[in-house]
Amino acid sequence: GKRNWSRLPRRYDGKVSMMDAAVKINQPVIRPDVDNRGFTQRVISRSRVNTGLCWQCKCCSSGCPFSDAMDYLPNQVIRMVQLGMKKEVLSCSAIWLCVGCHTCSMECPTAIDMAAVMDALRQTAIEEKFVIAEPDILNFHKEVVNSIYRYGRTHKLEIMLRYKLTTRRFLADMDVGLRMFSKRKLDLRPSKVHHIASVRRMFGQQRGARP
Repeated sequence: GKRNWSRLPRRYDGKVSMMDAAVKINQPVIRPDVDNRGFTQRVISRSRVNTGLCWQCKCCSSGCPFSDAMDYLPNQVIRMVQLGMKKEVLSCSAIWLCVGCHTCSMECPTAIDMAAVMDALRQTAIEEKFVIAEPDILNFHKEVVNSIYRYGRTHKLEIMLRYKLTTRRFLADMDVGLRMFSKRKLDLRPSKVHHIASVRRMFGQQRGARP
């Protein structure tokens, strides 16, 4: 049907801006080149986020608690997605340093779920066998997921021990581990949920299969 342009935000001269119109009707502000459309559209489809609505206001980067450690800021990451810079964005460390706190998603004036975009980029990097910029972080994620698959919940002590075996840094963070153990934050024996099969079905696996 016809758009009701009279209800869209107006500029100082009384005209409807292209930016406001695009956001109001949920259309992308920019469109990637034809050659780059494939990667960009895959990220949009997987994350269910219209990345084209980003106008680079940098609210996401301003609120990110880990932006100082990233090689690319969140707004730069989404810009690379818009431009189809597949190699650069899937090889960067920023997508792995994101902890999914959703601060960026809450700050975004166009309601872009940046955390979902980061998740989609991590999944794509793994599937397409890109060199992982932060392999230790990926290993930690794997141990957490494996623990949930085995027990239906996380067993922190086992996660820590298995993670240390992959990194070979056995003495790192020992002081933290001892404090957690002294405060009974680390159970020696894992506890399993009653309906573990239901949990494993969430992984799309049959009983007894490995994630």
